[in-house]
Amino acid sequence: MYAAYAARIDRDSPLDGLELGERPAPQERPGWTTVTVRAASLNHHDLWSLRGVGLAEDKLPMILGCDAAGVDPEGNEVVIHSVIGQSGHGVGPDEPRSILTERYQGTFAEQVSVPTWNVLRKPAELSFEEAACLPTAWLTAYRMLFTNAGVRPGDSVLVQGAGGGVATAAIVLGKAAGLRMFATSRDEAKRARAVELGAEGAYAPGARLPRRVDAVIETVGAATWSHSVKSLRPGGTLVISGATSGDRPSHAELTRIFFLELKIVGSTMGSRDELEDLLSFCAATGVRP
Repeated sequence: MYAAYAARIDRDSPLDGLELGERPAPQERPGWTTVTVRAASLNHHDLWSLRGVGLAEDKLPMILGCDAAGVDPEGNEVVIHSVIGQSGHGVGPDEPRSILTERYQGTFAEQVSVPTWNVLRKPAELSFEEAACLPTAWLTAYRMLFTNAGVRPGDSVLVQGAGGGVATAAIVLGKAAGLRMFATSRDEAKRARAVELGAEGAYAPGARLPRRVDAVIETVGAATWSHSVKSLRPGGTLVISGATSGDRPSHAELTRIFFLELKIVGSTMGSRDELEDLLSFCAATGVRP
């Protein structure tokens, strides 16, 4: 079958390790389902994989792609949940969780095989392309907002780094759920886009907000960490799922964290149930990636 795959790891020129061509089709295995892919979406994770982050040399060649929507052997329209080993279904009970392309072949191919537990029905309201955009970036944002930030309609949320996949999803989902969304970006066009997507205001990094917020969605890391902490109200929550600018901020703001009793919550991807809820949320509200 035709596929896009990592043939080599190249940390400096990652695309030099990307090849297109024939790869073996998935083999039948008990408890797993092979899905015919109709649409797949790109994530920054795919570029990290080509750099060798989360992908070991001995796993090459590795078909890339975390996300997909397609058709199962019975003809059902389905969406793939890309976290493998989260439940024990289809794998050994002691296998640590991983994302597709770390241990198992990914979705940039004509077919992909995953544990049957990881296959969800696609809502009829969503196209294959729309559904394929949800399981990584949008699921991460959904979990950050609605599971880990502890916010409710009317609360205010700052999203750092507007323009990234998770940040974009958080703005759209938060607006649809009745949250007051704010955003930052170094880029004027991305700030304008954030307002267009539903942010009440968008500001340059480090700018003083109109008010302190109930929660911060943080994926940037070191460059925005201090501003994120300073933007929270007493008792507020900072949820972090990434550190694209580095994971060692110059100011940890420990005094502010303990004095204002702030909460710092780590967040990674999301559960199958949360993906099911996200799909339903999009179908019910008209939200689309």
